[in-house]
Amino acid sequence: MTSLDPRLSVIPARLAGAKRILAVTGGKGGIGKSVVASVLALSLAREGRRVGLLDLDLTSPTDHVILGLGRQFPTEEFGIEPPEVAGVRFMSVQLFARERPAPLRGPEITDAFVEILAVTNWGELDALVVDMPPGLGDATLDALRLLPRAEFLVVANGSAVVLETVRRMLRLLTELRAKVAGVVDNMARGDGDSVAAAAREFRVPLLGSLPWDPQLEQALGSPERLAETPLYRALRDIGRAIV
Repeated sequence: MTSLDPRLSVIPARLAGAKRILAVTGGKGGIGKSVVASVLALSLAREGRRVGLLDLDLTSPTDHVILGLGRQFPTEEFGIEPPEVAGVRFMSVQLFARERPAPLRGPEITDAFVEILAVTNWGELDALVVDMPPGLGDATLDALRLLPRAEFLVVANGSAVVLETVRRMLRLLTELRAKVAGVVDNMARGDGDSVAAAAREFRVPLLGSLPWDPQLEQALGSPERLAETPLYRALRDIGRAIV
């Protein structure tokens, strides 16, 4: 892919119908970022919003598992039309790769990002929720470059290891002058002072705490059961505040 790639000029038009782009990130895998992104999109859809969910984790996508998407395949008309699950328009490399691994590296990741953004016809949306790739490497930097309108929702928790990575992510977003919608304390089990301190350090809002729910695993794959969880209710309130 070169700077003259014609697909780059198509991406802004594909995203033009999305009033808001909410990018859920954290800088580290395993902190519940995909669950937060998926359930946030679900809650917005159940509130009557027009919502899209884009899973940009190309190597280990899981949003389809969380929302219980079957073996649907996108249709095509002036671009790829995302299938709908529980009122959410959904796009992921998993729709094409199925169970096959997609071991991409270097320029292949950039090319895949450009392709999925250039071909997806989102239409009119109140919000496009983006499940960002984990880490602080090429994949995240590509997503930051290709989604200049994105507002970042940073997932954190009280673990010292997680907070170290979250601080690096917040520092990167600050240096790039990206808009940060706020930080959420995920899997909260009590004292959230450390997450609140990180939010204060970078002068971004602490949007709320998402409770630890040992029953959440049993609700995965069922939008109806997810909508009955404490996590859903907390994200519904956060969604109401930021959209």
